[in-house]
Amino acid sequence: MRINEIFYSLQGEGHHVGTPALFIRMAGCNLRCPFCDTHHQEGQEMDEETVAAHAAACPATLVVVTGGEPALQLTATLVDRLHKAGKKVAVETNGTKPLPANVDWITLSPKDLFLGNEAAPVISTAHELKVVFDGIHEPQSYPHINILHDRFLQPCDTGDTHHNSAIVKQTIDYIKKHPQWRLSMQMHKIVGIQ
Repeated sequence: MRINEIFYSLQGEGHHVGTPALFIRMAGCNLRCPFCDTHHQEGQEMDEETVAAHAAACPATLVVVTGGEPALQLTATLVDRLHKAGKKVAVETNGTKPLPANVDWITLSPKDLFLGNEAAPVISTAHELKVVFDGIHEPQSYPHINILHDRFLQPCDTGDTHHNSAIVKQTIDYIKKHPQWRLSMQMHKIVGIQ
């Protein structure tokens, strides 16, 4: 499999915010989101044993598999290896491809609001929903998908401080009017960690 990077940090978003985690970033994605803030295309070939060895050496019990789009490469055998290393496996996905059934936590971050039907999620259940909010498009709550825990709105990072502040305010106002949502900020960017 092609791995963009493996690093140890704190989860910066969603339900597990602030939790120490080993991040395994898979290279490549099947979507081209206009606001993507992740440099994920480059990567090196790595076998599952090597990836699991990185996880086993890390003190965190949470492993977050992200991308790009991890569903393009993630296998049930890698998840099994991570479990054998004593890790809980969380995946951040756009939901357009099925995931191995043995994943412990699924964060669904659909992008069809911005890219149309080709980006519509096909998975039927996730632990949390994280929708990027740009202040323009009406967020979808995906009632046809079984969300087991939280529904988060996350302000879109445009790279412009002034514009970002306006989007954060719009997001807060939207959540106050639609309290089924919770706010997710990119805490890692706020505090300056990877």
